[in-house]
Amino acid sequence: MFFFDLGRLPGQQSMLIFHALARMGIEALVLVSPKTPLVSIGYFQDAEQEVDLSCCREMGLPYMRREVGGGATYLDENQIFYQLIWKRENPKFPRAIHKIFPWFSEAPVETYRAFGISAEYRSVNDIVTKEGKKIAGEGGGNIGECMVFVGGILLDFDFRVMSKILKVPNEKFRDKVFKTMEENLTTMKRELGIIPPREEIIKVLKEQFQKRLGPLKPASLTQEIVTEMKRLESWMTSEEFLYKKTPKTSKGVKIKEGVELLFGLHKAKGGLIRTAEEIFENRIEEISISGDFTFFPKEELTGLEDSLEKTSLEESHLQEKVEDFYEKRGIQSPGVGSQDITRAILAPFQESKSG
Repeated sequence: MFFFDLGRLPGQQSMLIFHALARMGIEALVLVSPKTPLVSIGYFQDAEQEVDLSCCREMGLPYMRREVGGGATYLDENQIFYQLIWKRENPKFPRAIHKIFPWFSEAPVETYRAFGISAEYRSVNDIVTKEGKKIAGEGGGNIGECMVFVGGILLDFDFRVMSKILKVPNEKFRDKVFKTMEENLTTMKRELGIIPPREEIIKVLKEQFQKRLGPLKPASLTQEIVTEMKRLESWMTSEEFLYKKTPKTSKGVKIKEGVELLFGLHKAKGGLIRTAEEIFENRIEEISISGDFTFFPKEELTGLEDSLEKTSLEESHLQEKVEDFYEKRGIQSPGVGSQDITRAILAPFQESKSG
């Protein structure tokens, strides 16, 4: 297997490299960082629904869709990406997708530990600290006749920019995205107070992967690889590929496994209901409800939101909770009943099932 230590490449090239190697059938481990920032959009996402593309343009941030899943994210030189490419029939590697993530996560986990950060793999595709904060996200998939596995060591992270590039229903929700990311994500700088030298991190990461992959043969970019990257760049930044529509619609932002910020939408007879909810381990941590419906007394809408905190997402339980609040507070909302509020809250989950 080849080893490409590519340092820092101009933004999109840091993502194009693993796509090119996979198409060319070159098995390799790539370690690379973007020299310039960019936004990477997951293969199964709708770019126009998930990302605020006008904001990206205003900030001078290029964006591209990748050919592996996961969510849209902001990438810059404060992330060291590890990208593994192997042929599907290679007997050295796990065949079952659910075995690939824990197997390959061992190397970055041990790298974090080598620098004094207690980290562990958490299903499905997160690496977290002992406090449960996410410190790496990973993704994978098939490209051509190869499989790829990608992830990143987080040296530092710009939470503010990340919250700006996502398309959200309102600015209050954007502030919530920022706050929740700050509370649930971490970096080497946050954990250690400093960022260790890049070359030391690279050295340890390579050694840890080598223990699992066997000997790695140093390699550099050939003209053939560069040509393939340029060809792919033309295709992957084209409107046809970038704005490819998917059957799924945006439902919110996954912060880490078990923590999501979701927004629901339901058209009731009495008007449109919007919800923005923080979900923690299948229960409502916090929720805001808005729309163009009538709710009397209007001051009680905040009370309804408060009453739903810590409520499980079981449909009958939710509806019962709303009905109880309506009865106790004498709520009147013509054309909007407890079942409508419940449907708005659960809308993101129904979309997932139907998608």
